[in-house]
Amino acid sequence: MSARLVAAGAAAGRQQVAWPSSPAQAAEDPWWRSAVVYQVYLRSFADGNGDGIGDLAGLRSRLPYLAWLGVDALWINPHYPSGGADGGYDVVDYRAVDPEYGDVSDVEALVADARQLGLRVVLDVVPNHTSDRHPWFQAALADPDGPEASRYHFAPPSEEPPNNWRSLFGGPAWSRTPDGRWYLHLFAPEQPDLNWRDPVVAEDFERTLRFWLDRGVSGFRVDVAYGLYKDAGLRDNPGSYSPTLFGHGPEQAMTWNQPEVHDVWRRWRSVCDEYPGTMLVGEVCLADLDEVALYSRPDELHQSLSFRLLKSPWSTPAFAEAIGSALDAFGRVGAPVSWVLGNHDKDRMVSRFGGGETGLARARAAALLLLSLPGSAYVYAGDELGLPQADVPAEARRDPIFLRSNGERAGRDGCRVPMPWNASAGVGFSPAGAAGPWLPVPPSWRQHAVSRQTRNSGSVLHLYRQALAVRAEHPALGTGEATVSTRGDVLTVRCTGGGRTVRCVVNMGTDTALVRSRGEVLLTSGPGVHAPGRSVALPPDTAVWLAD
Repeated sequence: MSARLVAAGAAAGRQQVAWPSSPAQAAEDPWWRSAVVYQVYLRSFADGNGDGIGDLAGLRSRLPYLAWLGVDALWINPHYPSGGADGGYDVVDYRAVDPEYGDVSDVEALVADARQLGLRVVLDVVPNHTSDRHPWFQAALADPDGPEASRYHFAPPSEEPPNNWRSLFGGPAWSRTPDGRWYLHLFAPEQPDLNWRDPVVAEDFERTLRFWLDRGVSGFRVDVAYGLYKDAGLRDNPGSYSPTLFGHGPEQAMTWNQPEVHDVWRRWRSVCDEYPGTMLVGEVCLADLDEVALYSRPDELHQSLSFRLLKSPWSTPAFAEAIGSALDAFGRVGAPVSWVLGNHDKDRMVSRFGGGETGLARARAAALLLLSLPGSAYVYAGDELGLPQADVPAEARRDPIFLRSNGERAGRDGCRVPMPWNASAGVGFSPAGAAGPWLPVPPSWRQHAVSRQTRNSGSVLHLYRQALAVRAEHPALGTGEATVSTRGDVLTVRCTGGGRTVRCVVNMGTDTALVRSRGEVLLTSGPGVHAPGRSVALPPDTAVWLAD
């Protein structure tokens, strides 16, 4: 068969996702194994009421966009009442909605609307810590001998903190209460860590799961799933706080990845088993990928996110190792890999990969790589627009990482700037005439607006839409088996499934590479790809899907 080049922006129809018609059908349909999940940072996605803050009404109005794009599900960052110290990850009430975002009926309406469009809704749940404004913590402050005090980690007054544990946001992991006690917070002081050795904590979270599952959500992304339990004796960590590139290791042996945590996920899995078609995906930031994979054993979480690609530089050896090691580690426990290239905690892909036209070309190629891999893919809102990292003025920054480090660490505000929907001054984030967005949007972002990219067949947005449509048509992509290989600066992932083989080939070098081709060119990440005879000329920083 002669090779046929397909432009990155060619028209593509959406393959409608069929919603399970019965619990039995849902149980037989592990949709999460190969789903493309779109991450919505709720505060920054779409403002429905004009107060400058994204909300559930705004998200509901944009669901047709997600259906048009072709994703399978959306994961929403925390929507709960919060103290506001860490972007919603300091929760006051787990079974309610922050009034800034709406109310519980808005979640129910969102789930219903999404279902009509063939989309599932996954919520974020934060079991490692609460807000310091949570009723339990307030009661514990008022009465050191009350039952609520045992639900956190308190230590008696002393001149020095109980141990050498450090906060991920900077400084000691211990702060004083007004009466001189110490309490543990592995994140901000406004986020006291829960003590999961108190059974009331476990019981309350299981009620929370059922509360939202009863309202039709399809599962949960579990924040800090490698946390929860700490060393019972509060012993010092053997090393200083210095996580490796890929996550926490032995230097944090007393604070993370305690063996008891796996029993929590077995209990949560049994809860989800009562609601067919639901799933749990864990944030597990550990250096040892084999340890990460253990969280996805058949009786624990359905998935644990693999961050290797997210934290790898643009190089053939780094990407090959990230893919191969993840396939091996998760394969040993029989779990699919959950691939991540962007999220609310990491600089945008375009900027990480060099910025400018080079970074954009690499981000486009990385998108094809991500969507070719077997397993599920998590796409962060705005990555489908090729957004760069925003430069947020110091006076406008909100992230506690920036504030607690006195500006020495940039923090995460730059990847949380609101979505540009059109090229107006307010980028269509809020209704016309509304208040400005909660974080300032760079004027240059108007060029990335959804309204502009939908009219440009060569845009990043059309590349994602085309890739998702092709992925849905070819079982080898997402659901097949894969092997990874390298030849110089060329990375190849060979995916086999449904009786066909599709190769994703990425040229990560500086010279055009000649790639042998036996069949059809399904999609390319950029221009300049040529198919002379039985080979494909692949420019630098470009990817191609080849059906062999």
